[in-house]
Amino acid sequence: MIDINESVMQFLLALVVAGPLLGAVTALLPAPPGLKGKSPEQAVLRHGVTVTGVILIAAIALALGFDHDHPSKMQATTDISWIPALDVRIHLGIDGISLPLLVLTALLTFLCALYSYFKMPAGPSPKAFVALLLVLESGTLATFAVLDLLLFFLAFETVLIPMYFLIARWGGADRQAAAWRFILYTLLGSVVMLLGLLLIGIKAGTFDMVALATDNGRSLTASVQVIAVLAIGIGLAVKTPMWPLHSWLPDAHTAAPTVGSVLLAGVLLKMGTYGFVRILLPIAPDGFRDFAPYLAAFAVVGIIYGSLACLALAKRGAKGDLKRLIAYSSVGHMGFVLLGIATMTPTGVNGALFANIAHGLITGLLFFLVGALKDRTGTTDLDTLAEETGAALYGKAPRLGGLLAFGAVASLGLPGLAGFWGEMLALFGAFEPADGLSRPAFLTFMAIGAFGTLLTAAYMLVVVRRVCMGSVPQDAPRLADVHTYEFAAWTPLVALTVVAGLWPKALLGLTDPAVQQLLAGGNR
Repeated sequence: MIDINESVMQFLLALVVAGPLLGAVTALLPAPPGLKGKSPEQAVLRHGVTVTGVILIAAIALALGFDHDHPSKMQATTDISWIPALDVRIHLGIDGISLPLLVLTALLTFLCALYSYFKMPAGPSPKAFVALLLVLESGTLATFAVLDLLLFFLAFETVLIPMYFLIARWGGADRQAAAWRFILYTLLGSVVMLLGLLLIGIKAGTFDMVALATDNGRSLTASVQVIAVLAIGIGLAVKTPMWPLHSWLPDAHTAAPTVGSVLLAGVLLKMGTYGFVRILLPIAPDGFRDFAPYLAAFAVVGIIYGSLACLALAKRGAKGDLKRLIAYSSVGHMGFVLLGIATMTPTGVNGALFANIAHGLITGLLFFLVGALKDRTGTTDLDTLAEETGAALYGKAPRLGGLLAFGAVASLGLPGLAGFWGEMLALFGAFEPADGLSRPAFLTFMAIGAFGTLLTAAYMLVVVRRVCMGSVPQDAPRLADVHTYEFAAWTPLVALTVVAGLWPKALLGLTDPAVQQLLAGGNR
């Protein structure tokens, strides 16, 4: 930890939240200030790399200056009155729960900007692409940093429009339909969520998330808590996405450009689960307890459903799309996150937060790799990859094949890699759920979830066997192996997946004290 003045920490957090928005505005200027390139398009892409790089450095500085001895304390806080009549405040702050998500968002956005500098998605002007990417980053970072319910909603909604245009303008086949499905699902969920947030704020007399968490639901009646949890939970479940509200996700991932898929899986899905932990667990605990068994049931159904869908797509002759398969795998992985949250225990919630980060790293890497395969072969169809142009990837592009195998075994939860700890802790949390929850029911959920891990291993190993293994015919076309820019974009994800798997305390040491205090409803 580096001793950084509190006012400097406040400035860094404000820069992290507002900096990308300012960068988006300057990206639309005739020429981004201070940057030149061989063409205006190259200059604006370089501008995107520069802005996201500065934000990443600021996020790392925040992490270094963070008081790791007191991760449950809100730090780098700013609290300014914004709308006095509604007691809405510009209230920012980070603790051990939000800091890892903040750094993950800054890292993935920078890697996407770097990747796009060398491999810009086919579509309209790069100016709009860079501006949308930066607006998306600003909204996501704000979601993890704001401490006011209405500001949370505004930040939560900010990401929808840029992601819609990234899919609709720079996506692949059927991008218009996929973009419309994404925006309609998430907007409808958000309308219901807003009603729940307003209900809490009006009944409690404040929208301040810290004050509401400290109150721990004491100022809200049981009926208000139940209604609020149902309304807010629907909006968050759509974004997560929870089965059966997931149907927008496979189409959005399949149609999105590579960087859109990386950010959608690695960052946007985390906004929903973060809302469950930051808002519903501490603010309406009694209402959440009533719905926890149903949430866990939907979670384990999602685990099995996602895995079976992936197995069906992985079958020979199933016309399975590799991007679509990874999208369905996200439904299963996020099911473990929801199961951990539903246990209402420190073990389960810590597992959920760990699985959030692991999924962002691993699935982000997998979507990068699938994008690279499509650039080289022109397809993500599994039959085509396995039988015509992509068979025996180990022999044709050994580094690319090795990375795909690494991403697959990390995704299936191999011990020693990041994917293992989150799922294991979520299952442990289900073994001993919180008081007031049915242990037999959660033991059943734990058994079903554990079976889901076997199905995950099955479909991932089928993908590796079909795409990577086999003999290489002498007349087979060669594939370009990993390029330098790809190596630069993917190496941090590989390294962090290994580090988090071998040293889980680095993350759990941040989240555990904050989770303990959040569940206890203690003073911050």
